[in-house]
Amino acid sequence: MGRQPPIYNAEEREQLRAACRFNAQMMDFIRPHIVPGVTTGQIDQMVYEYTLDHGHIPACLHYSGPPGAPPYPKSTCISVNDIVCHGIPGDRVLQEGDIANVDMTTIVDGWHGDQSETFLLGEVSPEAKRLVQTTFDAMWLGIHAIRPYGKIRDIGSAIYAFARERGYEVVREFQGHGVGRSFHQEPGVPHFWFRGTKAGAQVVRPGVCFTIEPMLNQGTWRTRIDKFDGWTVRTADGKLSAQFEHQILMTDEGPEVLTLTQNGPQEGHQF
Repeated sequence: MGRQPPIYNAEEREQLRAACRFNAQMMDFIRPHIVPGVTTGQIDQMVYEYTLDHGHIPACLHYSGPPGAPPYPKSTCISVNDIVCHGIPGDRVLQEGDIANVDMTTIVDGWHGDQSETFLLGEVSPEAKRLVQTTFDAMWLGIHAIRPYGKIRDIGSAIYAFARERGYEVVREFQGHGVGRSFHQEPGVPHFWFRGTKAGAQVVRPGVCFTIEPMLNQGTWRTRIDKFDGWTVRTADGKLSAQFEHQILMTDEGPEVLTLTQNGPQEGHQF
C-alpha cells in the first residue's frame, strides 16, 4: 500500500468499460440458473464455458493464493450463508432459504471486469433478507460518498456508519481494490474507517478504477479461513454474511459504475 494507483486515459477507459460490460452480461446469463437444487459447481462450469466461448479468460481460475494456499481452482467464488468470500464451488446444492454471493471476474483483451451479487434462493428468512438489503444499500451509499479528488476513507465511513446503525458489522480483513490490467492493485478500499487513523487517506483522481464491495455480517466482523483449502472465509461465529460489488471508474463528473447489469437489481431495488 502507499503506491499511487494508475490513472487511465480515454482509450484505456474504453477497454475497462468493455471488460465490465462483458462481465455484467455474464452475470445476467447466469442469473436464471441460480436456483434451489443446482450445485455451486454447476454454476461455476456454466460461467467457465460462457467465458471461453466468448474468447475471454476467467481471472479467478489458477489465481495465486495467500501463503500456503494452492492456486484458486475454479472460475468463480460462490459464498453461501456464513461464507463471507472465496467460497470454492463444488458439490454443494443450493437450498431454499439460502443466500449465495456469486463473484466473477473476467479478463477481456487484458483488462479485468469484476463484480458480485448476493442472490436469495426462494423464500428466505426476514433476517436474511434484511441483511442482503442493507448490504446492497450500503454499497450504493459507498458509491455516492466518493467524488473526484475525495478520499478513499469517504467510502468506508459512509458504509460503516450505515451498517452499524442497522445493527450489522463490516468485515475488516478484506476490502475493495484497484483493478485494471491487474486483478488487484492500488488503491485499497476499506469498507470501514475510524476517526484518527491514517487508513484511506489516498485521494481518488479521475481515471482511477476500483471496486466497492462491502461484506456485512449479522454477528461479529471477525472471520476465519478454512485450514484445509486455504481459501474459504467464514464468519467466526457462524452467522450470515452478504456482499455486493461493483467496479467503479472515477471521472471528472463523478463515479461511473461499469458493471451495471440489464436484469439485476438496480439502485433503489427492494429485495
